[in-house]
Amino acid sequence: MAREAVEPVEVGSGGREEGGESGKVVFAAIAANLAITVTKFVAAAVTGSASMLSEAVHSLVDTGNEALMLVGLKRSKKPPDERHPFGYARELYFWTFVVALVIFAGGAVVSIYEGVEKILHPQPVESAWINFVVLGVAFVMEGISWVVALRAFNAERGEAGLFETVHASKDPTVFIVLFEDSAALVGLVIAAACLSADLLLDQPVYDGVGSVLIGLVLAVTAAFLAYETKSLLIGESASPDLVRGVRALVREEPAVDHVNEVLTIHLGPQVVIVNLSLDVRDEVSAGEVEQALARVERRVKERFPEISRVFTEVRAAGERAELANS
Repeated sequence: MAREAVEPVEVGSGGREEGGESGKVVFAAIAANLAITVTKFVAAAVTGSASMLSEAVHSLVDTGNEALMLVGLKRSKKPPDERHPFGYARELYFWTFVVALVIFAGGAVVSIYEGVEKILHPQPVESAWINFVVLGVAFVMEGISWVVALRAFNAERGEAGLFETVHASKDPTVFIVLFEDSAALVGLVIAAACLSADLLLDQPVYDGVGSVLIGLVLAVTAAFLAYETKSLLIGESASPDLVRGVRALVREEPAVDHVNEVLTIHLGPQVVIVNLSLDVRDEVSAGEVEQALARVERRVKERFPEISRVFTEVRAAGERAELANS
């Protein structure tokens, strides 16, 4: 028999305040990028630098992306309804996937196009010192945003490696901001280096080369983020520690003879659904099974507050032996 062992619960209201730390990271990034975007566009218009224009487009795209992540954070907290009985937590994963696509289309493609155009039709950069001042200010502001994102990321990271943590993370907002800011810092260094080569060698073509390189950095970043967020959007299981912990708790229940499967899926960073398949002892009555499942559900949710619903498929212990012999 199949049974849902669950009390009424608002999906998205896990044990921790979902979106709290993520929201801080996103707001810090928006504040930095808004100021940087305006400054870069003004500098690009005054100097005619393709690298600076690419950097301006990059910052504009980043600002829009962070606004999209705020949309995802807000919409993911909507309560369940008849059309979406498990809630809207996965909205966050959809909007972060859109962010990865926008980085590619709005940042990488535009930057590469501008760079190729400048390589084919090179023009000298005017008042280059303005670009260096803007790049320096932008580097400081992007660095502050990057530090905020890095601290939030390291709080989740523990002893694991960088890419291992990203692959295991169920909250894409933090690592997306971290990688966006990292790409921005690399882009600023590329822009400064290519503008310096332009001035020292009197070769305006290097300005276009810088724009192309910035576009390639964005393309690689977008591809990596799209891969990671797509996996979350499709549906990833909970961490092995959570699965092992649930299995151990269920095994401690005297009425349970054997735990067959513990299937989990993340609907959001702190919203997990668990499906249990277990065998109960033949001598246990139906009423005792109900009580046992209620105890299992209570203990599982107390141990793992991110688990919002527990579904259970129950079989008599004799059924497993019959299936094994068939």
